[in-house]
Amino acid sequence: MASYTKRAGGQWQAKVRKKGYPVQTKTFRNKSLAQKWATQVETQMDSKIFISSSLAETYTFQELAERYIREVLPSKKSAIKMESMIRGICTHLGIYTAIRLTPDVLAGFRDNRLKTVKNETVRKDLLCIKRILDIASKEWGMYLPHGNPVEKVTIPPQPKRGRERRLEQGEIERLLSVAKEYGGELYDIITLAIETAMRRGEIANIRWENIDKKKRIVKLLDTKNGDNRVVPLSLTALNVLKTMPRNITGKVFSLRADSITTAFDRCCKRAKIHDLRFHDLRHEATSRLFEQGLNIMEVSSITGHKDLGMLKRYTHLRAEDLAKRL
Repeated sequence: MASYTKRAGGQWQAKVRKKGYPVQTKTFRNKSLAQKWATQVETQMDSKIFISSSLAETYTFQELAERYIREVLPSKKSAIKMESMIRGICTHLGIYTAIRLTPDVLAGFRDNRLKTVKNETVRKDLLCIKRILDIASKEWGMYLPHGNPVEKVTIPPQPKRGRERRLEQGEIERLLSVAKEYGGELYDIITLAIETAMRRGEIANIRWENIDKKKRIVKLLDTKNGDNRVVPLSLTALNVLKTMPRNITGKVFSLRADSITTAFDRCCKRAKIHDLRFHDLRHEATSRLFEQGLNIMEVSSITGHKDLGMLKRYTHLRAEDLAKRL
């Protein structure tokens, strides 16, 4: 049974009570709208198809995002980067309640973002919004009457080609020279990246207990794709580790992953090397493995790539080097 109460400011509150359902309450700008809503709710309850959307009408995207950051992100390997992305999205969409995140709102968000950032950034933003709403719907009891709105929005496609940045002649020498002058661990980190094709986070998390100098291997535990991996060490990589002092924490390097990027970018600037990212060293190392004659299975076991398609994005062979083998 529905009841109606006039509130301050001329608004009307509708309240629906029915056995077997929690009390449903909603406020409207006039009584006609309140009655229309109450009738619809009662009809759905009588037909046993009513599902409350009150949570979606109450919680803002900001509140959902904060809960996602607290409860879900800590288990993610890229938690710091993802939190930054989520908080950036909230500056645009945080004030909207979940039910007001309609396809047209998201399309407007997409189009405005595309004016200032690349397609791939907007793509990641929309997929992040989708994940948060999926969790809210599947695990937090939030009913979205029209489904996940991101599924009805055109998402910018993933780039067909990844970065193809290879180190040019003389760049690695200049980079290592500056890194040595910079001091600290960066010189050794760059050398290991080139010699092993390990990711930034993998290098930052290496522990002495997982290095076997006799077998010339390092065991990587719980990598980005969730698997453990054993990486062979070249003589150059092994010599780097042999000359390093042991830290009482058990970690080979004290630098965090984000600090590695900051130091690397500074060195590139000092060495006057443009458009080079630390992750490009993984591209370079992977390509060098192929140029040394290793086959696809051998390279994938070293780099940890799951499929050939992804591996090809990281592999950019120089035509002049291939010509020498023909």
